[in-house]
Amino acid sequence: MALMLAACAGVPERGGAGRPAAAAQPLARLTVATPDAAHDLLAQLMAGEMALVGTDLKTAAAHYGQAAALSPDPQVAERATALAVAVHDDAAAQRAIARWQALGAAPVQLAQARAQLALDQGRTEEAQQQLDLLIRHGGADAWRQFGRVLLNARDSAQAGRLLEALATPQRLPADPQAWLAMSEMGDKVGRHAYAMQIADAAVKRFRNAETYAWAAQMRLKSGDSAGAKALLQQSLAKSPDDARLRLSYASLLSQSGDAAGAAKVLDHGLQTPDTYALRVALAVQANDRAALARLYGQLQRAPGKVREGSYFLLGQLAEMLGRKDEALDWYDQVDDDDPHAFDADLRSAVVLHDEGKRADAHALLEQMQTDYLDQPAQLRRAYAADAELYMREQQYPQAAKSFGRALQVTPDDPGLLYGRGLAYAEAGDVDQAVGDLRRLLQLKPGDVDASNALGYTLVDANRDLPEAERLLQTARAAKPNDPAIADSWGWLQYRLGHLDQAEQVLRGAWTANKDADVGVHLGEVLWQRGQRQDAQHVFDEVRRLDPGNASLRATLQRLKP
Repeated sequence: MALMLAACAGVPERGGAGRPAAAAQPLARLTVATPDAAHDLLAQLMAGEMALVGTDLKTAAAHYGQAAALSPDPQVAERATALAVAVHDDAAAQRAIARWQALGAAPVQLAQARAQLALDQGRTEEAQQQLDLLIRHGGADAWRQFGRVLLNARDSAQAGRLLEALATPQRLPADPQAWLAMSEMGDKVGRHAYAMQIADAAVKRFRNAETYAWAAQMRLKSGDSAGAKALLQQSLAKSPDDARLRLSYASLLSQSGDAAGAAKVLDHGLQTPDTYALRVALAVQANDRAALARLYGQLQRAPGKVREGSYFLLGQLAEMLGRKDEALDWYDQVDDDDPHAFDADLRSAVVLHDEGKRADAHALLEQMQTDYLDQPAQLRRAYAADAELYMREQQYPQAAKSFGRALQVTPDDPGLLYGRGLAYAEAGDVDQAVGDLRRLLQLKPGDVDASNALGYTLVDANRDLPEAERLLQTARAAKPNDPAIADSWGWLQYRLGHLDQAEQVLRGAWTANKDADVGVHLGEVLWQRGQRQDAQHVFDEVRRLDPGNASLRATLQRLKP
């Protein structure tokens, strides 16, 4: 500093008249060396992280490879190794491993990385040597690391061979979790016999609830439900308060046809939202309304977290018990983050509609269509539900519009095409109905319901009767005793002028199923045959079944009985 000041004092330069020249600043001559991007460690690390954020693993691997060459930090070299292996860049992986070793990586860490690289290159013998080193010297975490290497293998058959060669009962540690993990891995890579062997050996060695439960799962996968049931019984004996085990055992009993046994298993012990859900399902299956009422009361009194996790189930129970207002209250309490949030809103719309609050139901569905605009599956269901409610109201043009909006979300959806086709037909827009149903049959050739729907639509419009006959013959062959198909066939015979056959077929359909539309068709056939009194009797019965039936109204107006 003194030298600098002395130098400045010793140079009395002047600049301009009567004004001293500005002294030269020391920093003006200072040059800061800045590395180019390829040699800038921070720049490479930042670029690598940005690439990872964008899930561009290849770019991230390239930047981390550069960073590893510049950094003395072994963690950077470790990251570079993992990324190079992930993108299958063998040369870059070799360089990263060498750099990691030079920076002091532990032999076990290097063994894991080299095993991954050898597997990626198909060098099974080298991979086995490195994995053997990992198992022998890796400590308590060795088997988890071993499993991670095999899970990342590109060739599952190769991974399976190494698993069987190295993860033998003689080598596995005194830790049941390691045994179960190796058995599960064997199952994942297609080594089912090995998976079963390890599961059974784990049961014999540890005899705890978890090993029994896993062995039961393996038995069930192999088709041995009796063996699975016996093992689950032993598992429950070891841990009778484990709700998850009771749920598994009850599910198995239910699947094997022992619903009563399943219910008995679940009736006692700790209850969770899942156990309540299965108990309700079993009661519904048994059509046991008393059990449903009992479960509803129990669930209402359940501890806070269990009840809060069961709001949707409570709403369903209230619906099944006819307590519509209570159902709406429960559905309203389902949290937006709950997996059942969408279904709760959907059921609320249906309940509102059932209670005569049609405008509220449609308003809720419109709000859902906005809320789920970015979720196509839910959006499709919201539109379809709106359409179905309009169909119930016999507001067929609106139903067709809602089905159309759903089809914009999922074009050529068979269910939606079928629904819109029926809506068009009921609205009298025959050409549009025929177009949708023909398109559906292009997508699903020979579909029975579509064949019947299109055949009936053509018959009812009294057009393209040969095509209708072919379609209905296909449907009858598939479902010879279906009353709806019989109605279509009988109505075709009427259009063809075969009144005897029409009456016979329609009487059979009417006897099998007192459907209002079938009755209208039978009544018209009887009327045209001169059996006016019989026809009037059928029309009166239809009126009692469905006082507002549009087909009956139109037929009576045309016939003027």
